[in-house]
Amino acid sequence: MNSVHNIAGRVRFVGSGPGDPGLLTKRALDAIAAADLVVYDTNVGHAMLEAAQQHAADSAVFTANDTTSSELVKDLIAAAREGRQVVRLIAGEPYPNTTVESEFSTIGDTEVFCEVIPAVSYASAVSGYAGMPPGTLRTLIEVDDPSRLEPAALAQAVARGTLVLTSDVTFLAGLRDALLTSGMEATTSVAVTGDVTGETQFTTLSTIDTFVEAALGFAGRVVLTLGAGVGERIRLGWWENRPLYGWKVLIPRTKEQAGEMSDLLRSYGAIPCEVPTIAVEPPRTPAQMERAIKGLVDGRYAWIVFTSANAVKAIWEKFAEHGLDARAFGGIKIACVGNATADKVRSFGIEPELLPDTQQSGEGLLDAFPPHDAVLDPVGRVLLPRADIATEALSAGLQERGWEVDDVTAYRTVRASPPPAEIRDAIKSGGFDAVLFTSSSTVRNLVGIAGKPHARTVVSVIGPHTAETATEFGLRVDAQPDHANVPSLVEALAGYAVDLRKRMSEAPVKQRRGAKVQGPTALRFRS
Repeated sequence: MNSVHNIAGRVRFVGSGPGDPGLLTKRALDAIAAADLVVYDTNVGHAMLEAAQQHAADSAVFTANDTTSSELVKDLIAAAREGRQVVRLIAGEPYPNTTVESEFSTIGDTEVFCEVIPAVSYASAVSGYAGMPPGTLRTLIEVDDPSRLEPAALAQAVARGTLVLTSDVTFLAGLRDALLTSGMEATTSVAVTGDVTGETQFTTLSTIDTFVEAALGFAGRVVLTLGAGVGERIRLGWWENRPLYGWKVLIPRTKEQAGEMSDLLRSYGAIPCEVPTIAVEPPRTPAQMERAIKGLVDGRYAWIVFTSANAVKAIWEKFAEHGLDARAFGGIKIACVGNATADKVRSFGIEPELLPDTQQSGEGLLDAFPPHDAVLDPVGRVLLPRADIATEALSAGLQERGWEVDDVTAYRTVRASPPPAEIRDAIKSGGFDAVLFTSSSTVRNLVGIAGKPHARTVVSVIGPHTAETATEFGLRVDAQPDHANVPSLVEALAGYAVDLRKRMSEAPVKQRRGAKVQGPTALRFRS
């Protein structure tokens, strides 16, 4: 290898790991954040690629590796010689991988500096996520040709501790033959794990003579575990035992609005699907907002009350139109109806003065809002920028506390376009295991653009008003939190799933047949 390197530009071979973006190492994330160019394998999972794009700088260019290895190496070298920081994002682990070894060696023979950033291995991920500790001695084998395996060595590995084989599903029949030839009993237990650390990871316990049939429906790389640790799967496995594991959950919100909810659902094992039911548009006439912005600059208001992230965005966009920034809020106190709205305010470098103490709603904000004091508050006016369909309760409550209120339409909410046909069909046919409604308008608009969810779909609503609307549309409300906020809404659904599983496990066998305790089995496997 050439000892002289150009470190202005470099190539980093980054392992993406088995699938869960949360397992990307800090070193991998730092490399992605510093990259000008990310060349990713086409079989890098969507969730992993999305996580990498979110972590990268806005200027970073992502491109799929759809060329030959030799042509790719030329492109990587050329980019590095231009001074660019290049990440070669590998599906799985960098080693063993003969293509990566060859590319690294070729680049290393030039003046371009390159490095390898390893990933969490499939074997380690399975032992942790599926609950099969390896014991004191573990033998790992990456199988790319079952005919080259030594049967005697396989038997010895199982006798000494744990044998872990990672392989493409196309090699499973050859692996079975090699294991049977080793002299091991055909009834020896084998755990087969597919979609490792993915949303549909599934581990099936079988035997050497039957695991090929048991793995039907698996795709891509799978992990076979034999020997010590296999028996601990039921006691220690957690990834597949999360409350909402395998549940496909419909969220009638945009991807941006559903961020916190989707993350919480994934932490419980669900597969969220965001379907926008509302589109946001400017008010029909801008006069009200223009006067409001002028009033903010002129010191007309003591408070501005935000009831949604969309209201914050609408005010900020008006600021931008007039060349204003956060300094225009000088001397004005900001109140927010909840944490999501407050986070939107904080994203502009401003800390809100007031949030509800308990319930994150208009009622909760009113409980915390101070009454007007003519001595302490020489300015007695509040700006309330809201949606056109908002209720009058908050405005009326502020006036009861002695404040003058400028209730301004900051944006209009209109019904979104219908989702794709396959989503509409899934909603009406029971393809979703649950749906989460965060407002009455999400109920009305979802039914309007996509139809009513199937009777078997679990319905969880954020509060009593939303529950009333769902009932009016003929929906059965299954779960409702004590507190009207997103975390409590997701926790209520998870609690319902736990209770459902418990009831089903206690029911007589006849009642359990065909009943759904978790998400559809089909969701557990990637096609």
